[in-house]
Amino acid sequence: MSKSSARRCHSRTGRKKARLVSSRTVYRGPVFWITTDHVEEPGGVRVRRDVVRHSGSVVVLAVEDSSTPRVLLERQYRHAAKDYLWELPAGRIDPGETELKAARRELLEETGYTARRWRRVLRFYASPGFVAETMAVYLATGLRKGEAQPEEDEIIYQRMVPLSTAVKMVLRGTIRDAKTISSVLWLDHTLCAGAFRAKSARSR
Repeated sequence: MSKSSARRCHSRTGRKKARLVSSRTVYRGPVFWITTDHVEEPGGVRVRRDVVRHSGSVVVLAVEDSSTPRVLLERQYRHAAKDYLWELPAGRIDPGETELKAARRELLEETGYTARRWRRVLRFYASPGFVAETMAVYLATGLRKGEAQPEEDEIIYQRMVPLSTAVKMVLRGTIRDAKTISSVLWLDHTLCAGAFRAKSARSR
């Protein structure tokens, strides 16, 4: 497709949204629910879309303040993956709960840590092809260790890992969890970019 054709195609459909014709809940569980939606696509074609719906989740990128940043990672068994995975602390946003309140709660419950400083740094869709869940990543610094309060079915191991090690774990495939991969690489890029800008400023 030529560039001019691509531009014409985008101008016709790129800003339009599908029109919801009907929606029916076919499953409702304690964590998520599924709807069968019939939608009319921007081109006029009607299709069926099965969507997993979720109240949203938070991810906590807890970083220890030091000259060599360390990231708090967890390792727990995930039945869907049938394996133990390295992840960042994360969890669902409860009804009536703000993102920040959920992030504070999840960090404390799963790890026992509290943090003095919080900042949302990312928000993304987990798997937008069929899942409506969004994930908000919060950077937590000024950490203080306390006692974890895990739920009965949670067996979680935790470890503070140097950021450089976490990046290697991502690149080697040791970390296979998408939210953790994106968050670790964001932190590495942000710190590297900041160091580069500081060095450039000093050299002027």
